[in-house]
Amino acid sequence: MTPKIKPYTGAAAGWGAVRAVVNSIRHEMNVQHGLIALFHMNKVDGFDCPGCAWPDPKHTSSFDVCENGAKAVSWEATEKRADAEFFKTHTVDELLGWEPRLLEQSGRLTTPLKYDPSADKYLPIEWEMAFAEIAQKLQSFDDPNVVEFYTSGRASNEAAFLYQLFARMYGTNNFPDCSNMCHEPTSIGLMESIGVGKGTVKLEDFEHCDLVICIGHNPGTNHPRMLTSLREVALRGAKIIAINPMQEVGLTNFISPQNPYEMLTDKGTPLADDYYHVRVGGDIALMKGVMRCLIELHEKTLSQGREGILDIEFVQNHTNGYRELRTDVLNTDWQHIVESCGLSEEDIQRLAASYASSQSTIICYGMGITQHEHGTRNVQQLVNLLLLKGNIGKKGAGICPLRGHSNVQGDRTVGITEKPSSELLHNLNKRFGFIPPSQFGHSAIESMKAICNGKSKALICLGGNFAAAMPDYAVTYPKLKELELTVHLATKLNTSHLLVSKNSYVFPVLGRTEKDLQKGTYQFVSVEDSMSVVHSSCGVLTPASEDLKSECEIIAGIAKATLGQEKVNWDELKSNYDKIRDHIEEVFPDFSNYNERVRKPGGFTLTNPAAERRWSTASGRANFVVASNLLEDPMIANKKGIVLATVRSHDQYNTTIYGMDDRYRGVYGQRDVLFLSKETARSMSINEGERVNIIALESDGTRSDRRMNQLKVVIYKMADKTAATYFPESNHMLTLDHFDERSGIPAYKSISVEIEICD
Repeated sequence: MTPKIKPYTGAAAGWGAVRAVVNSIRHEMNVQHGLIALFHMNKVDGFDCPGCAWPDPKHTSSFDVCENGAKAVSWEATEKRADAEFFKTHTVDELLGWEPRLLEQSGRLTTPLKYDPSADKYLPIEWEMAFAEIAQKLQSFDDPNVVEFYTSGRASNEAAFLYQLFARMYGTNNFPDCSNMCHEPTSIGLMESIGVGKGTVKLEDFEHCDLVICIGHNPGTNHPRMLTSLREVALRGAKIIAINPMQEVGLTNFISPQNPYEMLTDKGTPLADDYYHVRVGGDIALMKGVMRCLIELHEKTLSQGREGILDIEFVQNHTNGYRELRTDVLNTDWQHIVESCGLSEEDIQRLAASYASSQSTIICYGMGITQHEHGTRNVQQLVNLLLLKGNIGKKGAGICPLRGHSNVQGDRTVGITEKPSSELLHNLNKRFGFIPPSQFGHSAIESMKAICNGKSKALICLGGNFAAAMPDYAVTYPKLKELELTVHLATKLNTSHLLVSKNSYVFPVLGRTEKDLQKGTYQFVSVEDSMSVVHSSCGVLTPASEDLKSECEIIAGIAKATLGQEKVNWDELKSNYDKIRDHIEEVFPDFSNYNERVRKPGGFTLTNPAAERRWSTASGRANFVVASNLLEDPMIANKKGIVLATVRSHDQYNTTIYGMDDRYRGVYGQRDVLFLSKETARSMSINEGERVNIIALESDGTRSDRRMNQLKVVIYKMADKTAATYFPESNHMLTLDHFDERSGIPAYKSISVEIEICD
């Protein structure tokens, strides 16, 4: 398509989504197979969507598919093949010159591969030989902590459990995980505030709330099935408030493809009643402003002899820290609040009034809240707001983090953590008879730093595109090539696979859509959605190659070759996943009767103490947490320029780029764009369509050598003093030192930049 900018005026989904689904299937896979797959997605007897982690309703329709879920399925179930002949034809050096999108478009990996430096090519290798070679290399390291075990949230509970068991038996807690780059502030922040690192909301709560606040997320692209729930909220008259720097179609209007009237009339359901364009980095200031309004209004009504608006009984009986919070927010200057968040005092008072009048409020948030230097504090301010009115642990209310990967939450639940609890270590010892390491391991940033300084020697990746997802590729890419060993389990080729080390292997795995046959018996796996529901997933398509192995089978194969079978019968576990689940329930008591409960339609919900107003915190209460600052990112206070946020396009899922369009933002056939508000562009004398360069600023406000050149300006409805461009192309604008010290998450959503107009 010829690149163009054409403002989008329609609703989310509708016929545009239908056309996108049809085109995705037509270009990637056999239509018959595509329909078979889509009709089995998100069904009791089918597979879980390989896209987002939005939960399945109890009563699903016959075709419970969203546009980007269909793209994910067709991308995985494509008929294209990156087979042995493909790698015989192309050198690694040549492939490194390809666009990342074209690497994945080459098709499914079909055979285990080992890099041959003499030919600069990946060549086929027998599975058992590969396992033996990897084992020999792992056994040669004197210190197991030189090995990094990365995990993508696409891995199943069963594969993740085996993976952490193998790594801990090997001797390390190095578990860099994709959650370190998206929702780690949720795990840390919610644990401190309410005693559980997960959301407290169930899908049914959306049927009973009277207000939903959507902050820092874009459901139309990143979790489209959520739009159905928001539509139902709007139709029954409850209120939706959107808070986001950019105007997103998925928060304003939605045409349900399953509603004949809306499809025929092309008339959707309006969603957000109010939309507040907060500046990037201004969410803490906004929350403080809202809380100040609430506390002042509460005390004013009490002084007039009327009932206050805060839930003081809940605050007194269930929380700590209210006095400190009150002192902080009442002493925060309004001028500073307004300057930081970019909204007027009147806007903030209007938002506070909406919340004050609500009896049951849900706050949903995404990476616009978490990916900051103070991402953990951001999350905790949202909890503070909910605690003021007792909106945790009651029907129709709670905190709702919107996870991306379909099992990123489940991986954490079954042991993928660099900071294991004493209970986890005790239970592993009791079940398997070994002493697991207690020293905390590396998160993602720590892993990459260890690789860059030469302390880590090997990287094993259970899925994902570790290199492309990390900041500062000018520093990291060369260092990844210096490793002694890299092993990648993947469905498709990506950039990380081509940063070859001294010993590099790429293993093709079964996808979520494919049948998993082990010793004559079809296996299923299980996943946990973003609302703590664990359910089964069973592929329905014939595997892309007879030489594929499941993630469980590959992990068990490497573990057996490395550790032997004295303490764990790896052969038994790889051939019968019920046995893996038996181990999981012994190590994690919440999974009692795992095999029985996961086979029930819809699965089962894990216990969430905070949802029952039981606080598993050190204090035994929910905690108000004061944020002493107003900005998510301290360096913004000294900025000379604009604050840049990295975002995804509509034709994208994490680092996977399906196409060059961003339909809802009116961008077609290109990704080299920079979004600016009309006010910001006017203040800099920049016109739409002009080319500009952006230069990242150091913490002292001076220019760095990190830049992006020749970006086309797109004038967009968004906050002023804010810019946005696409991830992962812009990741190099961020250094490995620009992260939240509490959670380790890189500050992808807040990079200080200067803009210069091209000559």
